[in-house]
Amino acid sequence: MSAPTPADLPTHSTLGGAPPPSALSTAAELARRWFSAFSAALSSSNIPAVQALLYSDAYWRDMLALTWDFRTFHGHSAVGTFLADRLQGAQLGNLQLSTQVPPMIQQPWEDVSWLMLVFGFSTKAGTGSGVVRLVYDHAALSASSGESPGAWKAYTIYTNLESLHNAPEAIGPLRNPYPNHGQWLSALAAALSFPEDPEVLIIGAGQSGLDVAVRLKVLGVSALCVERQERVGDQWRGRYEALCLHDPVWYDHMPYLPFPPTWPVYTPAHKLADWLESYARTMELPIWLSSTVQSATWDAQEKMWDVIVLRGLEGGGKEERKMRVRHVVYAAGLASGVPNMPKIAGMEDFKGKIVHSTAHQTAKDYLGKKVLVVGAANSAHDIAQDFANHGVDVTIFQRGSTYIMSTAQGMPVMMRGLYWEGGPPTDLADRLTASVPNAVSKHVYKRLTAEIREKDRVLLEGLDGVGFMRNDGPDGSGFVSLALSRAGGYYLDVGASQLIIDGKIGLKNRCEIDRFTPTGVQFTDGTELPVDLVVFATGFGDMKPVMGSIFSPEVLATLKPVWGLDKEGEIRAVWGNSGHEGFWYMMGNLAWCRFYSKHVALQIKAIQMGVFGERYTKGKPS
Repeated sequence: MSAPTPADLPTHSTLGGAPPPSALSTAAELARRWFSAFSAALSSSNIPAVQALLYSDAYWRDMLALTWDFRTFHGHSAVGTFLADRLQGAQLGNLQLSTQVPPMIQQPWEDVSWLMLVFGFSTKAGTGSGVVRLVYDHAALSASSGESPGAWKAYTIYTNLESLHNAPEAIGPLRNPYPNHGQWLSALAAALSFPEDPEVLIIGAGQSGLDVAVRLKVLGVSALCVERQERVGDQWRGRYEALCLHDPVWYDHMPYLPFPPTWPVYTPAHKLADWLESYARTMELPIWLSSTVQSATWDAQEKMWDVIVLRGLEGGGKEERKMRVRHVVYAAGLASGVPNMPKIAGMEDFKGKIVHSTAHQTAKDYLGKKVLVVGAANSAHDIAQDFANHGVDVTIFQRGSTYIMSTAQGMPVMMRGLYWEGGPPTDLADRLTASVPNAVSKHVYKRLTAEIREKDRVLLEGLDGVGFMRNDGPDGSGFVSLALSRAGGYYLDVGASQLIIDGKIGLKNRCEIDRFTPTGVQFTDGTELPVDLVVFATGFGDMKPVMGSIFSPEVLATLKPVWGLDKEGEIRAVWGNSGHEGFWYMMGNLAWCRFYSKHVALQIKAIQMGVFGERYTKGKPS
């Protein structure tokens, strides 16, 4: 049976009706019956029996537990092949329903219902958690009678590696129980000096570097962060003054140390910078500041990296340190790529100033000037809004259409039930989110996007009225799909859209920049805009030219393309198989870094322990 092509979520209409009314009161027993059959089929490696428990449009998403990779299998045939290849070798067993999260009927929309259950399990390497969503298929055969009407079938199954045997996290009751009298400062200083080479070298100490460093630390893996900035958090301090996170605080917690309940819902960038610095100190993470990795050369025979670090010393000066490490984690982020600065005729004749958004600081330096911001995503809108708020004559040049969602209306819809006040613990919210394959999430986001679009109707009609070019994201699925596929292309509105509607931010689009003149910018429609400053909020290019100052062309040639979705709906290369042994990409927003940093750390620890299995690559798209 080939994998079906999903058209939408399994609605009551496609399933032949809503679940029986009794399901609400008997959810626990219904889940127990299905799970008992599921466990028995897996324990006996009876793959046809497992397939019989699946909905026709079923998905199984696995993160490391059975595949040592990030894979999504769609349809009975793909799931069956995967289980035939991996089930016995993984030694999946000890399946138990969660006692903390009871099975429950969920109805996110009037026409969609499922029975969700959470479970735990063990494998040859460690322990895991799982999530299943069952739908009631009225046309399916009953498992007990072999006749219609109806049966609960698995729509999505998720399995996730949580820990390794004999390698628990040193947290809670497993932390050091003994007092440290007078030795804390000296021990901290000694650890920072690294008299012995670390096992892992982390390039960058932003949120991604800090997250993976702390995950490795609690697993007992020696790791060092090398950061070129003078202070932890300078990546955020150096951005434009008006920058503020567009994700709410409940979504942005860091591992083991959540933001306090007094924290603002949307974090100013400079406040986040200070938090990262305090986080690094509180978690006692080894970081060499004002330091750079000069080179990292792979020794294929010894399977080690020969690394040269130019370390910044307190009081000034530099010190070269050579070390051998087993793993290098590139945690400098997608923004470590070369800033996209188009080459446009006449730039050299322009008498004003041209900067990339990364070099822009504040609108206060341009009072009384005229400004053009090239771009129409988050950074462009934020920068233009800052100029407008300071009374500066500013225009956005929109090169292509942009997805617009107001933060006030959209975020409560996007985050409801998970990352909001009163939501579940963050670790559980992360797993529930990850348990929905991206192909299914896209259908969820299409519904949420439509709901948000109606709430934003007046704002969007206002933008349409002034000629702003909008889209609804890939197939109408909004900004998350854009973030996953291209890491941009959207604006989460916090006021700039209304300023565009009101004419306080000028708008230019539906043409191209033809050339710069000495006093401004000329467009292909024949018009010219006099400006004193042009800010290119045009994102970043490939990271590899920047990485070329550290790694050889041979190493770079093996590395897979980063970001964007493969045909299974998984993000390419990040957090897992980069294409080169001992090299890891660690990047993403605060939420993704929090969640996937554990997966990176578990893989590294498993390799160090000698228990890392073979990645399952059959059928994996490039």
